[in-house]
Amino acid sequence: MISPDYLRAVQYLSPAFPIGGFAYSQGLESAISAGLVTDAASLQDWISSQLLQGSGRSDAILIAHARQGDSADLADLAYALAPSRERDLEMREMGRAFGAQISALTGAEFPTLPLPVAIGHAMQGLNLPTADILALFLQGFAAQMVSVGVRFIPIGQSAGQAVLANLAPLILRVAQQAATAEITEISSSTIGADIASMAHETLDVRIYRT
Repeated sequence: MISPDYLRAVQYLSPAFPIGGFAYSQGLESAISAGLVTDAASLQDWISSQLLQGSGRSDAILIAHARQGDSADLADLAYALAPSRERDLEMREMGRAFGAQISALTGAEFPTLPLPVAIGHAMQGLNLPTADILALFLQGFAAQMVSVGVRFIPIGQSAGQAVLANLAPLILRVAQQAATAEITEISSSTIGADIASMAHETLDVRIYRT
């Protein structure tokens, strides 16, 4: 059954939660400008790689472990994993905005943490399976990048929604795996996305901050 805790998780992890996610692309804007992502198929491939082998999976593992506590050490690890200045900025700024929103909603002081650690910290008191929380997070993660593709490639809204629907089985699989992964299993092999994030720092004309 859907519980108040489930609805709270949906609220916190929705792309509509006001933390400024619309302003960031994780280097996807740079990849589109360079002609690496040109249509719905290549957009889906790009996001799939991020979910399976890149920041989507790494962030999901950080969220899972942040639910168990030890947020300070995990925050240091999250910052160390950032492959570029802009990815570090993205984690810090969105984490700060997320914490400010949680503080406003709960009336309790929320620590300043990088976004994935902040999310896990906020989910500590919710009576929900970790895999469900990670699936909601990864759905929002993918939806944000789909939005970038819809606006900047551009592809139509229907094509963007088809990409998101096609990613559902992968999102669920990554969520299940990340929920039980050891912290030492964090890794990334999305070198192209990391380079795109670095290249975005010198992009002459940009819509997104990263």
